[in-house]
Amino acid sequence: MNELPHELPRIGIGIDVHRLQAGRPCVLAGVPFETTFGPVGHSDGDAVLHAACDAVLGAAGLDDLGSLFSDRDPANAGRASAEFCVETMRRVGERNLRVLSMDVVLETETPKLKPHRTAMRARLAELFAVPVDRVNIKGKTGEKVDAIGRGEAMRATVVVLLGPR
Repeated sequence: MNELPHELPRIGIGIDVHRLQAGRPCVLAGVPFETTFGPVGHSDGDAVLHAACDAVLGAAGLDDLGSLFSDRDPANAGRASAEFCVETMRRVGERNLRVLSMDVVLETETPKLKPHRTAMRARLAELFAVPVDRVNIKGKTGEKVDAIGRGEAMRATVVVLLGPR
């Protein structure tokens, strides 16, 4: 089988869905939101960072986030998802790859992203070592359809482009 040259760009996609529950903290893209509810998860439930890690890991040809940080491992209970990003980037660096760009869609009725978009983009840029002008975040609603539209869940979808370091 012919292998592709290492220097070609690689694309990855990550998707993460979390139920929402009253009384849970809400952290998205590593940025705390002041809300009365948040995503349910074994870690901090940051759907954006989970999807971003999966996208980066997939593009690099590595195991997914759940394989690296099992939700059955007590060490990951309540863990900050930013720590998953650090390990993801360490592994990607070992493959001599880097994130070239990242595009995020977060589907949720609330919280509204607009007041936090700048901080979210900056935090993603920091965690994934990419210029902030190569990170984008879009908020979408569920238009009253399914669990997202009823405000019961949120879904993050992230597409990344990796290239050589």
